Amino acid sequence: MARTRGVWNTKGTWAAAVALFAVLILTAYAMLGGDDAATDAQAPTKGAPSAGVSGPASPEATYAVPDDWTEPERWTALPRGQRTDERGSQVGFPHSLEGAAAMVVAANTVRIEGDRLAVDEQRRMYHSYFGQGDQSAGNLKTIEQGGNDTDKQLAGEMGIAAGQPLPSGAYVRSTAVGYKVVKKSGDEVSLWVLARVVQKTGETAKETSSYTRSVVGAQWQRGDWKLTTDALARALKDAEGQDEPTIAAPGDAAFNSGGWTAIREAS
Repeated sequence: MARTRGVWNTKGTWAAAVALFAVLILTAYAMLGGDDAATDAQAPTKGAPSAGVSGPASPEATYAVPDDWTEPERWTALPRGQRTDERGSQVGFPHSLEGAAAMVVAANTVRIEGDRLAVDEQRRMYHSYFGQGDQSAGNLKTIEQGGNDTDKQLAGEMGIAAGQPLPSGAYVRSTAVGYKVVKKSGDEVSLWVLARVVQKTGETAKETSSYTRSVVGAQWQRGDWKLTTDALARALKDAEGQDEPTIAAPGDAAFNSGGWTAIREAS
């Protein structure tokens, strides 16, 4: 399993990120046998206590969204999938850079709320977005275990029994807000992905949020873009020679200097 490093403001933020990235990063690393860090995150709260995922860390200043808005220099309206599959996922993206990015964004869109648990989202992403060569009984079991572990942690934090629906008003949601190309070819695209993860533990609870950064590899297979461990391995190798883009929200000047492209909703 991969070591994951980062700065987090709460256990819940960590759980939210695991819910998001277990399919895209942690499971892929387990299949690859890798042990390098693949995900970073910082919470937009100044002075909040923080802890590294792989161990405790001293409190330190964390990322805060600036008050002043700086218009992103690069915007894109990514295409929608041609259809929705039986699991409710958009699929059938164009054979283009934007199509690959759109699939990755769709795979990074997570909604855990009500009776929709992390394990349900894990299964959906696995069946909808994993390449055929990476779909196996063993990989599915690993993904389900990751989802169940996340659900147990969320349940403990929210004061409910594991496997029960989340309390009213509670949720974990993730949305990709930017990307940066690592490398592209006709049938393979690797990207840095910037996502915002928000969590609320109940109706009256305050929403917390974090921004995560990860490397993702997409491969064209059988008429659609898919997530594959082969593409991820090559993406990680290609990213080693590049500077990691700064974690910064759209509207922050650092978003532009980091080379991120902001994502608009397609019409």
